Amino acid sequence: MRRLIAFAILLACAPASSAQPLHVTRVHLAKKAHRLELIDGDKVVKWYRVAIGPGGDGPKTREGDKITPTGHYILSAARPSAKFKTFIAVSYPNEADRKRFASRQASGAIPKDATIGGDIGIHGVGSSTLAPFHKLSDWTRGCVAVDNAEIDEIASLVPGGTPIDIED
Repeated sequence: MRRLIAFAILLACAPASSAQPLHVTRVHLAKKAHRLELIDGDKVVKWYRVAIGPGGDGPKTREGDKITPTGHYILSAARPSAKFKTFIAVSYPNEADRKRFASRQASGAIPKDATIGGDIGIHGVGSSTLAPFHKLSDWTRGCVAVDNAEIDEIASLVPGGTPIDIED
């Protein structure tokens, strides 16, 4: 009986909620694993399964290749999107991307009239028809797609200026 009373007292004295709001200091995307992680320090605090571009491994080479870029970038603040519900821009192309593009263009590996591209981001699905199926295959033009509810959650947790590292 004494143990039961002691336990009841402990419960009564415990704070109503010990859950701390999530704090995100960086984001990590593992393309092959289709996993977007929100990180605080060294701890993954939340993760999501994603769809990416079907263009394959490695860095994005040019506009239209459907490759999700690899590298170190910065995320912008979330903004509404008519097509994808919400859009969080990735700072592609960065300086390394520009140098790689110029080198490949100079060597003839990509056409002289090719462009580097841009408008890469994390976004929702938008379409309620595609929503239940969109993570079954890679379908974006190089972006990272999550469910509509997930992009709202990510937008609320990830402030503009947060770094994102994208790797194969």
